[in-house]
Amino acid sequence: MHRSNALVISFLMTLPLVVPIEHSFAEQLKFEKIVIDPNLGKVCYAVTAADVDGDNRLDVVAISEREAMWYRNPDWKKNVMISDAVTKDHVCITAGDIDRDGKVDFAMGAGWPTSGGEIFWISRGKSLQEPWTVHPIGAEAWTHRMRFADVLGTGRDQLVVTPLNGDANNGIRLLAYPIPDQPATGNWIPKIMARSLNRAHNHWHINNTKPDQSKDTIVASQEGLSLVQRAADDSFSVTGISNGATSEQPTQRGSGEVKKGKFGQKIMLATIEPMHGNQVIVYLGKALNNQMQRIVLDESFAQGHAIWCADLDGDGMDEVVAAHRQPKADTTPPGIYLYDATDMSGEHWERTQLDAPMACEDIWCADFNGDGKVDILAGGRATHDVNLYLNQTRHDPEISLTPSN
Repeated sequence: MHRSNALVISFLMTLPLVVPIEHSFAEQLKFEKIVIDPNLGKVCYAVTAADVDGDNRLDVVAISEREAMWYRNPDWKKNVMISDAVTKDHVCITAGDIDRDGKVDFAMGAGWPTSGGEIFWISRGKSLQEPWTVHPIGAEAWTHRMRFADVLGTGRDQLVVTPLNGDANNGIRLLAYPIPDQPATGNWIPKIMARSLNRAHNHWHINNTKPDQSKDTIVASQEGLSLVQRAADDSFSVTGISNGATSEQPTQRGSGEVKKGKFGQKIMLATIEPMHGNQVIVYLGKALNNQMQRIVLDESFAQGHAIWCADLDGDGMDEVVAAHRQPKADTTPPGIYLYDATDMSGEHWERTQLDAPMACEDIWCADFNGDGKVDILAGGRATHDVNLYLNQTRHDPEISLTPSN
């Protein structure tokens, strides 16, 4: 087990020209940093949360280039699920009950970036101390991200896979894999949801108002933010929400990360733009369309690579958690930052440093200790670490945003 002494992080750094507020966000915040693993491998490619041992507490899950592991809550003991079981590197992981036994399984992608994009799932042995078993699903070159969601309206989640790059003539194949009745032996036959998007770095699923309750998908790609929706005839449409960053160079266009949040009566989308870019952006609007207001929160990132929306201070409005994984040009180390709106217009935000140096590759936000507050889990690239930031901020119902002019 690897665990540091508890560390209370102070928050001192804010952006210039911030609109002052009566109760500073930085003054309210208090997090306890727990080093879950100081060195899990060369790269922590992804983190997530799941109740692996069935004790009704979320455990930490992470993948390195060659291993998948879970860390038991609350002693954070490391348990390796697979090691050198497939082609390196592991690149993505998502949790779900694939075999319907009431226990969590994991789908994963490996062979990153050039070895064929293996897609597979793993199931536990007779005990959690035994290695997990690898079951093949398929292969898709450049497989980069995956999540479970019912995008086909069948009543059961499919595995949705986003490759980073398409082929020479087409965009990516955004794929939805229905789970076979016998997932360990049956054929996983994917349905193509879209072929028009390029350099698709990540996606996120959201609810819609369709009678079948199928999920919509927001994709962050070279084309910006796109809404992928299923129609009644089982076809899919792709509608642009934003072009994202603009540039004459294709690799500097569009969006790289996306998460959905809430901002009063408005929908909020938080992004990193462009892919591996320097900008932290939020989009605000009454609906997901190209009329959403684009607001720049930060333009100083180097290789921005993780973002999340979460209500960290209990005021009913989501904050933005964002991180970059390389030092800035002025040698400022990579780190994780929190952004809080200072008025109801959403045009003014305060920035607070959570941790640095921390070369953050991925973030997952959830309540890990059951106190009703959202905590932050982060995995590092060059820093090789997995850290949990337990939210100890006092939630004060009297604290509210100032009205906009």
